[in-house]
Amino acid sequence: MKKIIVVLIALIGISTWASAQKLKGSDTLLPLVQKESENYLKKNKGANITITGGGSGVGISALMDGTADIAMSSRKVKFDEKVKLQEAGKSPVEVIVAYDALAVVVNPGNKVTNLTREQLEGIFTGKIKNWKEVGGDDLKIVAYSRETSSGTYEFFKTDVLKNKNYMPSILSMPATGAIIQSVSQTKGAIGYVGLAYLNKSVKAIHVSYDGKSFVEPSFENAKAKTYPVVRPLYFYYIKGAEKVVKPFTDYILSAEGQTTVKTVGYIPVK
Repeated sequence: MKKIIVVLIALIGISTWASAQKLKGSDTLLPLVQKESENYLKKNKGANITITGGGSGVGISALMDGTADIAMSSRKVKFDEKVKLQEAGKSPVEVIVAYDALAVVVNPGNKVTNLTREQLEGIFTGKIKNWKEVGGDDLKIVAYSRETSSGTYEFFKTDVLKNKNYMPSILSMPATGAIIQSVSQTKGAIGYVGLAYLNKSVKAIHVSYDGKSFVEPSFENAKAKTYPVVRPLYFYYIKGAEKVVKPFTDYILSAEGQTTVKTVGYIPVK
């Protein structure tokens, strides 16, 4: 599995190690946590923060085996994960640090702009195979997805596909950036990414859950709750580890931290 790794370290003396924090998990959260870490380290010179991607499932597994202090997740912890943690004598604490709009993206050359939830379900389950079936050109649809360890994969399956299975031929990507790159280079491509990853190399689809109102994924529409595909983003840590994790978690939830949430392209909690 390919992983995105960002390491931000400021070391001063032996006391640094007492404030060391390891964060692992959701690629969706990486741009936000990276920026928050940079700002936090400027104010806390003795801090040591290591950030590793790999997907929400990877982060929660790392929390279970003690190789991460905080699991970054774009989905809620699963029942079986919670059971495993409890069996190990660990009680997970959940903190929502931001919200995110999940954007469906296509190649800029694709003339399709609007899709209903049902059409997206048809595309990603394989029932709709050609763009002409949804008002586009006579062109084969090439669908990209995150891999199964990704919380974004889980959320899209639950919220958009209504728990139906992805088609067997779906092209699984190890990271969100890989989806952006693949969609930008493939004329018939479609994929989904967190709002903060949107750029001009792809085209964002306007989505409708009622078949009437098609809404563009944007900060304003997500905050106003007119865009339908919005989800919370989580930090999970083990109860009893507050001394290690709360300084950074509290910073993200502070007024300054939540301003950064907005600046990077996510939706603040407050």
